[in-house]
Amino acid sequence: MRPQFRHLAATSMVLAFVLILLGVYTGAVGAGLACAGRWPFCDGWMGLFPATWPSFVEWFHRFVAMITGLLILGTAIAAYRGGHERRIVVASAVAVLVLPVQVLLGANTIFNFGVLAQVLHHGAAQLIFGALVAVTAWAYAEHDGSRPPRHARADTVPGDD
Repeated sequence: MRPQFRHLAATSMVLAFVLILLGVYTGAVGAGLACAGRWPFCDGWMGLFPATWPSFVEWFHRFVAMITGLLILGTAIAAYRGGHERRIVVASAVAVLVLPVQVLLGANTIFNFGVLAQVLHHGAAQLIFGALVAVTAWAYAEHDGSRPPRHARADTVPGDD
């Protein structure tokens, strides 16, 4: 396996973790509530440019979420096209399949800012993050010498390829 996939998986995982921390801060300061009356927009010029600190935090969280989502999608595509182990492909697919649910749950936290909405939103985030941790760990273990690569012939010795 080329190291590029490992780096992509690790970057997706780290950015997802940063996004979770940013999401905790966003919820703690009630930043989503700055957009409640105008969602998906927010306060400020044409609803697109933040007028207050809470609306800036909300927009920044959305921006980081978009970048993270694209990285997660790229990781899943690379896992599928790269011929990686089935468990890597499945775990990355789980992360991608939960993404739209996570987005809808994030919107729900703005309209229903309560404990249940927060728990569901953060639970989905943890599921995505857990899948990315698995993808990254398995990607680094895939060719560490502990087992032959998936494409290796039976008569070859690991490390000879």
